[in-house]
Amino acid sequence: MNEWEWQLLEDKTLIDHLLISGVEVRTGDRVRLFPHKGGDILDIALHGQIATIESIEQDYEGKSHVCVVLDDDPGRDMGLLRQPGHRFFFNPSEVEPLPPQDQINDQHQKDVAQKPRILVAGIGNIFLGDDGFGVEVAQQLAQGSFPTSVRVADFGIRGFDLAYALQDGYETTILIDAFPHGQPPGTVYVVEPDLNDPAASLPQASFVEPHAMNPMNVLRMATAMHGPLKRVLLVGCEPGTFGGDDGQMGLSAPVQAAVHEAVRVVEKLVEEILNEDPSTTKNQK
Repeated sequence: MNEWEWQLLEDKTLIDHLLISGVEVRTGDRVRLFPHKGGDILDIALHGQIATIESIEQDYEGKSHVCVVLDDDPGRDMGLLRQPGHRFFFNPSEVEPLPPQDQINDQHQKDVAQKPRILVAGIGNIFLGDDGFGVEVAQQLAQGSFPTSVRVADFGIRGFDLAYALQDGYETTILIDAFPHGQPPGTVYVVEPDLNDPAASLPQASFVEPHAMNPMNVLRMATAMHGPLKRVLLVGCEPGTFGGDDGQMGLSAPVQAAVHEAVRVVEKLVEEILNEDPSTTKNQK
């Protein structure tokens, strides 16, 4: 049941706690999802996912429902403004509380990385040829091993989700995108935009690039929200083609070959940032 369906149930009562499999769970506890068989494709996608309980509610028939937000959902960063599609309701029999030891370990990790210092964000449209570069790099980075102070996420074309995520006060944000820079296709480069005037510090080609979301637009949105936007680095790759009017699946040969190089560049940047004095990083423009 998604939130739109849940809103049809007018009488709702918040419950302080619920007993599931002999374990008392409350808001903020983490559970693993096991939707009942016979559901739709979304249930299949959610099977085995870890989520955080946002509320426990009882409908007018006295049935309890557990409202959760997926731990890996970028939309959770939108706070109270997040879209309804980022919250899901489950029958108590469809969730499994994490074992107590896991709760302790997870809580320790959450305390250590309550506010990650670094956000690594891949952006782009996989249906527009080389514009999928940032997505591919982010997906490969997500398979690596980073400390809890680093968050890696594939935002795709979800510009608003990324703009809201940038309000979380990251010390450094690394954006990964296929971005024209006047170089041969496949050329990987690093640019640090002037956050006071992103357009002036990024290539003029960005004004006419055809893909759905570019770094300049994201920075403009984030700046307009008056959030604590700090240091931003752009790891860009010169695109060869966006596929024209019909679009294109897959990266061109030179851009595909540049994916591994971009992964190494991002890993090196993360290592350097983590070794920096935080006070120095904060003062950099």
